[in-house]
Order: sequence, then C-alpha cells, then structure tokens
Amino acid sequence: MSSAVHKALILPAKFAQFVVGELPTSKPDPGFVLVKIHAAALNPLDAGIQKMGVFITEFPGVAGNDGAGTIEAVGVGVTGLKKGDRVLYQGWWTPANRGTFQQFGIADAAVVAKIPDSMSFDEAATIPLGLATAAMGLYGKLNPKAFWGGGPGIIAPWADGGRGQFAGQPAVVIGGASSVGQFAIQLLKLSGNDPIITTASSHNEAYCKAAGATHVIDYHKTPYSDIVTAVRKITSEPVSLAYDAISSEDSQKSLWELLAPHGVLVVTHPPVVGKAGEEAEDGKRVVHVFGSAHSDDNREVGSAMYRALRGLLEEGVIKGNKVEVLPNGLAGIPDGLARLWTKTVSGLKLVSRPQETA
Repeated sequence: MSSAVHKALILPAKFAQFVVGELPTSKPDPGFVLVKIHAAALNPLDAGIQKMGVFITEFPGVAGNDGAGTIEAVGVGVTGLKKGDRVLYQGWWTPANRGTFQQFGIADAAVVAKIPDSMSFDEAATIPLGLATAAMGLYGKLNPKAFWGGGPGIIAPWADGGRGQFAGQPAVVIGGASSVGQFAIQLLKLSGNDPIITTASSHNEAYCKAAGATHVIDYHKTPYSDIVTAVRKITSEPVSLAYDAISSEDSQKSLWELLAPHGVLVVTHPPVVGKAGEEAEDGKRVVHVFGSAHSDDNREVGSAMYRALRGLLEEGVIKGNKVEVLPNGLAGIPDGLARLWTKTVSGLKLVSRPQETA
C-alpha cells in the first residue's frame, strides 16, 4: 500500500447522503484479511440502509455487502489464504472498515472464498449476499426462538449426502430473475429438485432456465394469486419447498395454499401467513431468512458453504449474475442505488469498481 488512507463511499450520519471521502486503511486483526476491492455489487438493502436508517449504527459508516478483489494482507492465525489471492466475500456494516463500498476492506477469513482465474471480479462480486440469502433460507438451522425463525435445516448440497437428496421433488421459486432467486434455483438444482418452477418476466425466461429452472411462469400474465392453478398444470406432485424472493402478500398467500402439509415456505420479507419458525396445525412452516453468513445462527452453515464455494465455482454449478458496471467508481453508486430503490433494475446486478474512483 502506498498510503495509509483510501477512498470510500461514506455515510456521514443516519439518513445522510452518501459522499466520497477518505478513511484510514486498517490492518487485519487475527482471523481477518485486508482485501483490495476491485468490484462491489449493489443491493436494495444498501439503499435501505441510507433511506430507512437501519443496520449502520456507528458513523461515519460504509455500506456494501458484496466484494471481490485481491488479498493485500493476512491477519494472525489465518490459513489457506495469502497476499495476492483473488477472492470474494460478504461484507458487514459495523465497523466501517468491513463494508465493501471502498477501495480496501477488512473481511472475516471464515467467509472468504478464492475465485477461479477464469472468473472476473465483477461476476464474483455478485455472489456473496444473494447466495447467502438463498442458502441460509434453504439450509440454515431452524430456530423458532429467533425473530427470523432460522431456516428449514435440510442438508446442504455441499455436505455429505446433500447433493441430489430431493431428486424428483418439485420446488417453486418466486422471483427467479432476481439475484436471490437465481441462486435459489441453482441450489435447488444441486439438491436434485425437479421440476423447478419459477416466476419471471418473459424476457428473463432464458436467464432463469440457464440457472436451472425447468418452467417459467410469466407473472405479468399469471398474477401471484393464480400461482396455485399454474403450478398444478405443471405438476401434480406435492410441493414441500417454496422460496419466495419477492414475498408480497399475494405471493406468500398463494405459496402457503400450494404448500403440502409439513412443507416449508422461505420468505425474504416478514411473513404474513404465520409466525416465523413455528409449525402450523398441518405442519407447514414459514421461515424468514436473514441473508448473512456472519450471524450466529448462520455461522456454521455459512462457513461450510464458503469452504466449499471455490470448488462449486470451478465446477460451474454456482454462477454469478449478469452484470452492469457503473461508471465513475464509488461516485457512481448513489445513482445505482436510486435505480434499485425505484425497482428499475431487472435481470442483472449493478457493480461498482472502487479502484476507478477519481
């Protein structure tokens, strides 16, 4: 490093506007690494942090959950990673040095994965938050005492006996062209589910099928309230697993009606069909996913996923999202977040290149 400071997109205070400024470049503590961030993906959550005043409680703060770059320094006790390794990782909001909207960031080595040489930093940066949200919702541990309810606790496809365990069993994903929906489809395919039925705009049908969906229902033509009828035309088999990456009231209610007794519905927003984690009278359960590999409930599953991730990427069974690179490095992020907040982005991920900041 040529300087003790670096450029970052800073949130000066709660509800304040993002500004490009400078922050000290931290040294990694034991168990952590310092990453030179070449690509940082944007998420609606990052816009919500600024507009709703949530998650970041220490200021100045730095948002950003998705990062990819090269390791610049390694903390004491870290094994399997070294300076110069190409990696991806999931950021955090507190302290500021762990957000990804900056040129250098601190990452927890337990949730860092090397990326194949053939994978671009831009594509790699689209993976962490979306994959964690899909994976923790499908394979996270059940915890009815937690606000989120945990996950259904089924065996992950990277664990012994997990790959192909649900061969021939249908699954439904609402919002298959979203980042979370894309990864949910990929993971369900690894788990063996078939058919995998999803909803998306017709122009995103090929995108969803490339991820592993077998059937795509155009939600413009078939509203969420008619999902039960549409799915029944595709399969008569009971649906015991559904992932709702949109989680509107209509989509949740329809999936709950579709779900077989003792089935699981995963939602990304607060549930309207039951209390997260608790069984209904017929054994159905809704779980509200918290998409972080850092949380205590998700730590074990998240760390195992990151240990397996390099191999899954090399095998090509986990792939990143389509990418649109934003101009002007970190300075281009606020306009990108505004587009996400107004829901004018479809079927791709917005990515910033922090090192290109003027």
